[in-house]
Amino acid sequence: MPKMKTHRGAAKRFKVTGSGKFKRAKAFKSHILEKKTAKRKRALRQAGLVSKSDYKRVERLIPYA
Repeated sequence: MPKMKTHRGAAKRFKVTGSGKFKRAKAFKSHILEKKTAKRKRALRQAGLVSKSDYKRVERLIPYA
């Protein structure tokens, strides 16, 4: 069977942690920032983790991570 190709868009969006979980950036931080509080914007800077329900989907996109 041939090697699987990594989905390049997904590879740029997700990083693997030391324990094998997928790290991701949070959404809602690109525009319309005036109405969002400073606290909320600070929280959006922090990385999030891929939820359990989406984990298998991301794993399929990045097979060699």
